[in-house]
Amino acid sequence: MFLDHCARLSGGELALLRLLLVLDVDAIVLLAEDGPFVAELRREGIAVEVVPMAEAGRGLRKERVRPGSVPLSSVIATASYTIRLAKRLRRLRPDLVHTNSLKSALYGGVAGRLARIPVVWHVRDRIASDYLPPGAVKLVRGAAKVLPAAVIANSEATMATLPPASSRGIRRVVPSPVIYDSVDATPQRTHVAQGTLRFGLVGRIAPWKGQSVFLEAFARAFPAEPHQAVIVGGPLFGEDEEEYERALHRQAAALGISDRVEFTGHVNDVPRVLRGLDVLVHASTVSEPFGQVILEGMVVGIPVVAANAGGPAEVADHNVNALLYPPGDAAALADCLVRLAADARLRARLGRAGRKRARDFAPERVATQVMGLYRTLLNTPGSAG
Repeated sequence: MFLDHCARLSGGELALLRLLLVLDVDAIVLLAEDGPFVAELRREGIAVEVVPMAEAGRGLRKERVRPGSVPLSSVIATASYTIRLAKRLRRLRPDLVHTNSLKSALYGGVAGRLARIPVVWHVRDRIASDYLPPGAVKLVRGAAKVLPAAVIANSEATMATLPPASSRGIRRVVPSPVIYDSVDATPQRTHVAQGTLRFGLVGRIAPWKGQSVFLEAFARAFPAEPHQAVIVGGPLFGEDEEEYERALHRQAAALGISDRVEFTGHVNDVPRVLRGLDVLVHASTVSEPFGQVILEGMVVGIPVVAANAGGPAEVADHNVNALLYPPGDAAALADCLVRLAADARLRARLGRAGRKRARDFAPERVATQVMGLYRTLLNTPGSAG
């Protein structure tokens, strides 16, 4: 059984979908809400069950997870859901439970313990105070010592923020998969005027994703040139992100580049959007746990510029298959953009090398690593705890 509290099409859910398509398991996905992810799973013939969690529990923001500030209603909703889930596990008796988000790791870890079924945590977030509130960091690190029988981290950077494995615990770094062979790498940029390049940032609208850094760098790099900036994505989690999106529009106007900046909103067909770009920019201001979009850009053969920290620094090599720069440094990012705009051969070379690098993250390769962990776990005495 695979657990997730979220049914939106964000990075973790898309990574799980790609994995489920090639895993050699009889899978059922149990979600705590209905949403677009449910339709995608069903379209692919994957069994999915929605067991709704009360919004007080499912919608608890990470910023509220600190001593004395978690609402009692959230605690009650989560505890009630955990008991319901444990009963469901006892009835279905899956061989193991694989959680796909931090919230599902916590309630799924407890439910698995109650049902005496081993739980695999798939950690896709760095458990560090620059990424999560201190209270959430303490809670997750403490729970990681006792709840999961095994932990998968999506990068070495993520694994480094987790406590060491216990004597019987299993820890593996397994990257997120990216679909390669079925993706069309043919450029679709015929609508752009000759000599005009499109630089795009793809991802959820959120301050730490660095859209504001991208706009500042673009304005520095191209104060007069006709190149275009494209911000792909929308706010997913609440009013703070919606206000940030409005602030980005104001920033573009203040920089005098509004007529050269396109905001697409949320899109489902990311490969199609990427094929319409000349350069993909990653601008996260804190260390990204993995940086899935970097690989998505590499797959379609466009050059990538990425912040040199966390997972992206493990995926990309500077001047080999991408250009890297210090996170949050708009001036350094601007230098990379200018360099790429001036050198078509560099753009082509990085695009070819990136596409080759993306092969290492094919779903079949990732599935082999996950299946190896499953087999190790199920052959370990006492793994259910």
